[in-house]
Amino acid sequence: MAAIVCTLALLAGCAATPSKAPAQNQAVFYPRPPDAPRIQHLATYASARDLETGEAGGGLKDFLLGEEKLEEALVRPYGVAIFDGKIYVADSRAPGLAIFDLRARKFSLMTGSGSGRIQRPINISIDADGTKYVTDTARNQVLVFDRGENFLAAYGVKGEFKPVDVAIAGERLYVVDIEHHEVQVRDKRSGSLLFKFGRSGTDESQWLHQPTNLAIGRDGDIYVVETGNFRVARFTPEGKFVRHYGEAGQAPGQFARPKGIAIDRAGRMYVGDAAFQNVQIFDHDGRVLMAFGQPVENSPGLNLPAGVAIDYDNVPLFRRLADPKFSIEYLILVVSQFGPNQVDVFGFGKMSGAEYPPEEQRESKPPAR
Repeated sequence: MAAIVCTLALLAGCAATPSKAPAQNQAVFYPRPPDAPRIQHLATYASARDLETGEAGGGLKDFLLGEEKLEEALVRPYGVAIFDGKIYVADSRAPGLAIFDLRARKFSLMTGSGSGRIQRPINISIDADGTKYVTDTARNQVLVFDRGENFLAAYGVKGEFKPVDVAIAGERLYVVDIEHHEVQVRDKRSGSLLFKFGRSGTDESQWLHQPTNLAIGRDGDIYVVETGNFRVARFTPEGKFVRHYGEAGQAPGQFARPKGIAIDRAGRMYVGDAAFQNVQIFDHDGRVLMAFGQPVENSPGLNLPAGVAIDYDNVPLFRRLADPKFSIEYLILVVSQFGPNQVDVFGFGKMSGAEYPPEEQRESKPPAR
């Protein structure tokens, strides 16, 4: 796997050859038959054209022909979030957040202004009230915007940290600081530092090394991707180490260049790997369940996957794109940093008439520490 030895920056990834266009009206499921499907690819968003036509997935034509204006297309996206029918994409090569309004079918760029000008966004997290927290690695701050995209505040001062991801838990913000190999915990209203945990290292006693992404589990624990240590570290909300998931390697359950992470309500953990070009799914005990995102037939796969997000609220907007027999429980959004399908939307669910293992009872139990 040549991608494993790529020497580019952790947050930039490595370039790869774009895949072919997906066949029209051809449903893509994971896992492949004869296994019962759990995930269906629903849509791709890469430019304004994907919204204007009403058919997501036109990004390949724009990518090959260069017809889309730069300000109407993604360049090098990383983080993603969806809220109230809008997909927000942190594009590290654009001065702002790309917004795909699914209801109005409009594309816009949220740049901020004045002291709230966005320079190099990497990740975004959106609170229940619509407040947006954006990590900006050019400003080295967390920028805060309200539901209407109005600038509210900037957390952090020059030289204090290099924030690359942020997650919300109650009144707290958990912020990954890749420069100091730690997680800062801040008050989400004032931005004041409450405490921090982690430091550079390769073993449990030293905790973190080159952390890039994080997620909050249903148990309240903090799951941090250590790209430099090829694993996921789990901590209590107060920063006490719990356990690790994964290690360096090429087998299922191992990592080469892990980045994005998300956790669903059943405790399943989704981890994207920019070297493997897929997303692996683990149960709450750390057992690998499956992987998805690889090319299938004439459908392009993930290309340098970075941000991963899970959403339950906007499922109705995508039901028409699912197979009529496939019932969607929630959405999975995955960002690819390169290629035509830069924001892929998948649906997690079950196919009517298919047989599935009796997992509901196990998944309903609280995650083990």
